[in-house]
Amino acid sequence: MNDQPSRRGALKCLAFGGAGTLFALSGGIVTPVSLAAAAARPGAIAGKPLFLQISDTHIGFNKEANPDVAGTLKQTIDLVNAMKDKPALTLHTGDITHLSKPEEFDTAAQLLSGLKVTELHTTPGEHDVTDAGGVYMQRFGKPSANRGYYSFDSSGVHFIALINVLNFKPGGLGALGDEQIAWLADDLKGRPASQPIVVFAHMPLWTVYEPWGWGTGDADRAFALLRRFGSVTVLNGHIHQIVRKVEGNITFHTARSTAYPQPLAGEGPGPGPLKVDAALLPKMLGITTVGFAPHPADPAQAGATLTDTTIA
Repeated sequence: MNDQPSRRGALKCLAFGGAGTLFALSGGIVTPVSLAAAAARPGAIAGKPLFLQISDTHIGFNKEANPDVAGTLKQTIDLVNAMKDKPALTLHTGDITHLSKPEEFDTAAQLLSGLKVTELHTTPGEHDVTDAGGVYMQRFGKPSANRGYYSFDSSGVHFIALINVLNFKPGGLGALGDEQIAWLADDLKGRPASQPIVVFAHMPLWTVYEPWGWGTGDADRAFALLRRFGSVTVLNGHIHQIVRKVEGNITFHTARSTAYPQPLAGEGPGPGPLKVDAALLPKMLGITTVGFAPHPADPAQAGATLTDTTIA
C-alpha cells in the first residue's frame, strides 16, 4: 500500500469524517461514523460509543488561521455533551497547548473539564513539551509516573499511551526510544491475542509523509510487538486531518484538530497553519468517537467502530 496518499485520496479521507472522532467496536474492526450522523441518527452507531478522541487544541494560538481556538474547542465540547450516548473516556492525542505555558494549560483544563465524560487521558504533542515537558508532566504526568507513556484497561480493551515527541526536531520523524519499546514489550507480555488494543500517540506512528516528518522512525519495532493481536487501533494527531489505513489487523487513524487545518501532504512548502475561508473552517475541525460491539454472528467477538465529526 502506498503510504503517501494522493491529493484526491487525501481529500476523500478528509471528506469522510469530522470534529473529533467517536469510536465504537463492531465485528472486531474499529471503524468511524460521523458525529453529525450519530447526533441525527443515534441508531447509526453499531454498539455503545466507547471513547472520544480530541486532538491538537493548540490553546494559546491566536493567528489568522483561527484567532479563537478556545471558542472552537468549546463548540466541540458542546457537540459531545449533546450526544445521547456519551462515551466514558476521552483521549487527547497531543498539542493541548501551543507554547506549553502554564496559563495555556490552565485554560485547556478549564475547557476540558466541561466535557460530560468520566475520564480524560492524554499524551503530549511537541507543542506541549517546548519546556522539555515540565509543565505538561506537572499537569498530566501522574498516570505515567512522569514518563509520558502508560497503559490502562477499560471495557475489556487495553489502552496504551505512547510518547514520540521528546526528541522531535522540526521536519524530523518522531521517536519512541529503546526504554519505551522495552516497556511496551513488558506491558503486552502475557496478554491474550484476542484482547482489543488501542494505542495513542501524538505524531503518526506510520509514515504518512516522511519529507514533512509525518511519521515515527522506530515505530516498526512497536508494531512487531502488536501484530499478534487480532484488533489493534492506532490513533494519532499532529497532521490536523483525517488519514486512515488498514494493514492486517492494525487500523491507523489520524484525527482532525479543533484549532486549525494543515495542508495536505506535499501541498505547498511545508506543514503549518492553513488559512481557509471563515465559512469553511468549522468543516475542517473535528473529533473522533470510538465504540465497541459484539460481532453479529458471534457475540464472543468484539470489534470497534470509529465516528468522525466536524464542529459544523
